[in-house]
Amino acid sequence: MPRSRQSEAVRGSHPEPLGLHRLPRAAADLVLFGDLTGRYATGSYTRLGPDATLSTREQRQGAAEHGHRVTAAIACHVARAGGTVQVLARLLLHPDHEGGRHTQQIAVRSGTARAQGYIERVWASAQTLIANTTAVDSRPGVFEGLALLRERIETTPWPGERGRTALRVLRAHLTFAQAAGGRMHAASERQAAEAAGISRQTLRQAYQCILKPGGWLRRLRVGHGTEGSTWYLADGPTTPTDPELSQDQPIQFPPDADLGEWPTPETEPRADVDSHVIGLLMGHDAFAHRALGSSALMVIGALHANPQQTPRQLVVTASLSRATAYRALHRLQSHGLVQAHGDGWALTPRALEGIGTSPPQAVTAPPDRPDRSVHLGWGALARAYGTAGIAAARKALHAAERAAYRDALHAWAQRRRPARTQVHDGRTVLIPALRADEVPGHLRAPGGAVLDPVTGFPVPGWRVASDGRLILLTPSDELTHAELAAAHTRALHEWESAA
Repeated sequence: MPRSRQSEAVRGSHPEPLGLHRLPRAAADLVLFGDLTGRYATGSYTRLGPDATLSTREQRQGAAEHGHRVTAAIACHVARAGGTVQVLARLLLHPDHEGGRHTQQIAVRSGTARAQGYIERVWASAQTLIANTTAVDSRPGVFEGLALLRERIETTPWPGERGRTALRVLRAHLTFAQAAGGRMHAASERQAAEAAGISRQTLRQAYQCILKPGGWLRRLRVGHGTEGSTWYLADGPTTPTDPELSQDQPIQFPPDADLGEWPTPETEPRADVDSHVIGLLMGHDAFAHRALGSSALMVIGALHANPQQTPRQLVVTASLSRATAYRALHRLQSHGLVQAHGDGWALTPRALEGIGTSPPQAVTAPPDRPDRSVHLGWGALARAYGTAGIAAARKALHAAERAAYRDALHAWAQRRRPARTQVHDGRTVLIPALRADEVPGHLRAPGGAVLDPVTGFPVPGWRVASDGRLILLTPSDELTHAELAAAHTRALHEWESAA
């Protein structure tokens, strides 16, 4: 019977309170049959084999982590369907449900009270996660949500050097999310640093100080081995607050009294940059820290979105201070990237040549004024500032770090030790390594006793098994089956009383 029909038959056989009828088909299959595809078997439950394939680890810790992932996934499905913690407990503790096998084992080993507490903790985490995320029903809805997020990022002020660096990191993760087809995506810190054109340490500071506290980016799982970290793009702060004034933050210019401009919350100017252009330029050597920098990047993004802006307008749209805006404009003008037309500034017609985007209505300057400056190219600008080759050196460093890390993982997985050999009849013969529980022949005494290598007397309590392995006899080994069953019952009662 196909799995979908079988799941429908099983769902129809269960009574109404179990709640399987309210879950999607994939969620119901996860509850009934468990993780058949191995989707949640990641992390310590799998290991990278010599042939670069993932294989399951035969250990209890990995199985427990796998079971916890399945339990958390079921809790999220129940929370999205509008269920309760009681419904989740019935689904997990039902003996016929493979998806609740981890919770059922906790109940058998530690008691029902312990299992119920575990279910309540998983339910609380699932509710928190569901409250901070948005359900997406289709692929067009995913890209629509990413487009709205991009608009929110572009209209949010990013004051100061830290804010502009955080925008570069966030734009890199938005590119990864668009390629992955959702807000949850996988990327390593080195990949994000290369895309943003910054160092790995600077990326960590931007994430810890701005993006994570501001609710823009969350790391769901730290990468391990060949797997990158798992990230989730959020919508930023829910209640925007007015930041304190500082020299790095924009200065609001007063309204023009002659024109009667009195801005209101609906009409006052706000930040507005083209993050697509910023994403294309930020990884180039010309926009490194000691070159044009992030301030010039913000000016180009603001002028690309809205040309013919005055420096006072760039203070707001590019989230710059007045002095930084003037300094960035004059630096860009000296390199033939912007030109002035009256009180306004605009990008030159060939400013963004070679980056794959040149909308004429947003990039070019008015045609009545000739372009007197010549843009030499991004490579020439990087060489002029002495930053040429920074991105290539950063990629080479990251590639060397990845190679060394993978070699260490491979050696650790193989647990290589230097081989011992001896020459016998002119041939080199490999000597097999002794196990830690094996006893050499000269230390074995008649009757199975073990001799002390120093004194030569038998060691009390130790014996040699028939296969040559070392065993230790303890008083618990002399207990009968009835005594062992009574000890187990007594320990289980003490555990439930403590819980």
